[in-house]
Amino acid sequence: MSAVRQFKSAQNARENSRAAVRIALAGNPNCGKTTVFNGYTGARQHVGNYPGVTVDRKEGGIVFGGEPVTLVDLPGSYSLTAYSQEELVARRELAGNNVQAVIDVVDASALERNLLLTVQMLEMGMPVVLACNMMDEAREAGIHIDMERLGHLLGIPVLPMVARTGEGLQKAMQTALELAREGKREPLRLSYGSDLDALIAALEKKISGGGMLARRYHPHWVALKLVEGDEEIRSEAAADNASLAAELEELCRKTTAHVRGTLNASMESVITDHRYGYIHSLLRDGIIRQDPGKDRLALSDKLDKVLTNTFLGPLIMLGVLYLIYQITFEVGAYPQGWVEDAFAWLGDFCTDVMPEGLAQSLVVDGIIAGVGGVVSFVPLIMIMFALISFLEDSGYMARMAYMMDRIFRFFGLHGASVMPYVVSGGIAGGCAIPGAMATRTLRSPKEKLATLLTLPYMTCGAKLPVFLLLAGAFFPENAATVMFLIMIAGWVAALVVARLLRSSIVKGEATPFVMELPPYRMPTLFSVLLHCWERAWMYLKKAGTVLLAISVIIWAAMTFPSLPEDAAAPYEQKIEQIETRLSALPEGAAEREALEEELAGVRDQLGEEELAYSAAGRLGRLVEPVTRPAGFDWRTDIALLAGIAAKEAVVATMGTAYALGEQDPEDAAPLAERLKGDAAWSKATALSLMLFVLLYSPCFVALVVIRQEAGSWGWLVFSIVFNTALAYAVAVTAYQVGRAVWG
Repeated sequence: MSAVRQFKSAQNARENSRAAVRIALAGNPNCGKTTVFNGYTGARQHVGNYPGVTVDRKEGGIVFGGEPVTLVDLPGSYSLTAYSQEELVARRELAGNNVQAVIDVVDASALERNLLLTVQMLEMGMPVVLACNMMDEAREAGIHIDMERLGHLLGIPVLPMVARTGEGLQKAMQTALELAREGKREPLRLSYGSDLDALIAALEKKISGGGMLARRYHPHWVALKLVEGDEEIRSEAAADNASLAAELEELCRKTTAHVRGTLNASMESVITDHRYGYIHSLLRDGIIRQDPGKDRLALSDKLDKVLTNTFLGPLIMLGVLYLIYQITFEVGAYPQGWVEDAFAWLGDFCTDVMPEGLAQSLVVDGIIAGVGGVVSFVPLIMIMFALISFLEDSGYMARMAYMMDRIFRFFGLHGASVMPYVVSGGIAGGCAIPGAMATRTLRSPKEKLATLLTLPYMTCGAKLPVFLLLAGAFFPENAATVMFLIMIAGWVAALVVARLLRSSIVKGEATPFVMELPPYRMPTLFSVLLHCWERAWMYLKKAGTVLLAISVIIWAAMTFPSLPEDAAAPYEQKIEQIETRLSALPEGAAEREALEEELAGVRDQLGEEELAYSAAGRLGRLVEPVTRPAGFDWRTDIALLAGIAAKEAVVATMGTAYALGEQDPEDAAPLAERLKGDAAWSKATALSLMLFVLLYSPCFVALVVIRQEAGSWGWLVFSIVFNTALAYAVAVTAYQVGRAVWG
């Protein structure tokens, strides 16, 4: 029986009268902690954000041995020094009496590095179960751990685990619950040298006597963090007891100056060195043995000689990224087509059963078309994230960031920024919504913000119909080259603007690129599928609901106010006359084709007049004097305004605005012919519009996600205003230069 099936449903946990015990899962990145969490909770997970930050908050409810348990999956952290949002969140959750015990998941073959986090949790006084995960890989590599002896030295249970197969999951949970019942333990007290030991003891005595932060933290841990110079604890201490905090600060200052003068090192580095010294002393004398002739990292090292090679590495990376999108679109075309056909059938059905009028138009043109446009992308989203999850869990994602860091650092970004760019459309066809979500992997808030504000320049899938339409219509002999150059223009714009932002309003020191290159491993199918389902569901919830509302608003803006009867009467009379003449002609008559074309033309004229009179039409004419230097007329302006809601709407709205009815982005040839025949359009106009669409305000849903990730409405406004202003300046320049070159 699988590990997941060995636990009862979360519903049973909620029905149990006793309060649920909160058990935390902690561990370094790439230690298999997510697999452990999935093994316990399966799909019974709740995903949200911690208050004030955009770090994932994942919890799951289970019942173990008749006892309700809430399992909290802490963000992956190398330590609790609070340099990143992940570390800060993990520390707050642990130190704030929010959990009763911790299952600390460590990579069994990298024990020394993983134990730094363990030691810091023990210094907090947390009840900890040390779960040595990936024991199957360790055994295969000939690694043996004396867990009983290690547990005796640490004073905590140490257990083997293979989360992929479920081995050790039940034992770890049972032990964690036993520790939770025992309650808090005395913190681990290490020796940091005579000077620091005396200082910590003095601080602890004063903190305990003054009751500083007594409800949240152990006095020893507060003293230790004050000695380290932890800004978060300093602020909390000052807010709790300002006079005592000032006194403690003065004591720390004297010893800090002495240590820096004698050792030329910070207090934090001295403390960290002593922690590693303690860990090293634990693991000597046979705690870890490895069979001769076996090296777990040998295969990874051989692969890295090729995959991260200075010359071959970037080429292979580009090939891998290209393959992701090839698979996404080739495989996803089938389910995407099924979804589109289903919504087309639903639209036809509603058209047949509902009487013609506003209600039918709202349901068919507003609701069904809006929801269908979003839902049709879900198969692509699921496939793309399944592939990205595979790259991440396999260890290759870390290599991509490693290779791109040198280039990105020059522009003020981080190597980990590459994946948000790629997901957003760095290779044509992505989406800014999951791209913005992918910035959560960035540790520095400044680098994350610069990435968030520039990733909308990528050639997302929603922009492609516009580029395909205009490149094919005005540059038929060089359409592929134009498409490639537009993609390159997006990258250039993103990197240049990122450099500009990092040199001005988003200043801040670059984050050191410290990243473990984990061994290559085969991801589990369950983990990959669960990951892609989580992202797809988030996409549906955030994109579907918002775009539904926006689609209705666009429909209303292009429908109301209605054209007055006296203005519509001439067209309606002419339509009636032509229909009467058509009805009098037999099928197959030579005159029918000409009359049908004339009828379509009159209906198009009526549609154009109705659109021009609507709120959207009036707004387009109001904006036209501003956009004329870029080569845009009022009909193009309406399409661009609709594109703020969703870039997919640009081609469809242009079709309506040019009196051709709604256009299918996959088959926009009639619109292309109309644009080519319009005297107001030229190569310069097409180039200007492509660059404007590439750079201007992100779509509404992407803006919502950017606001959530940036944590401020101000950055949402900045993204709209700055990007649109940049797009306008570039479009005007391109149009004026294009006119001079092409005439």
